[in-house]
Amino acid sequence: MILFNITYSLDPTIERDWLRWAKTEYLPMIEATTLTDNVRVLKLLTELDNGAATYSVQVYFTAMESFLAYHHTFADAHQRKADELFANKYATFRTLLEDV
Repeated sequence: MILFNITYSLDPTIERDWLRWAKTEYLPMIEATTLTDNVRVLKLLTELDNGAATYSVQVYFTAMESFLAYHHTFADAHQRKADELFANKYATFRTLLEDV
């Protein structure tokens, strides 16, 4: 199993709108690719005291080939959509993990 984790550190002014968008548009957009095994969003409960809300979007793939297909075909467009809606109001980083 491959886990593509996208961590978002959100300006508190967009937290509610971002979460609504993530649940109603972003995750369904990822699932619509039919390349994923599971997609979910979680809120970090242990955060730095930086005033931001932090969320983890977890995208599971059964094989590296599925992740690579997603990454090369869809990931940039999905990121652009977030940038269009929430520009300069969040920071993000990505991690790729393998279940061992």
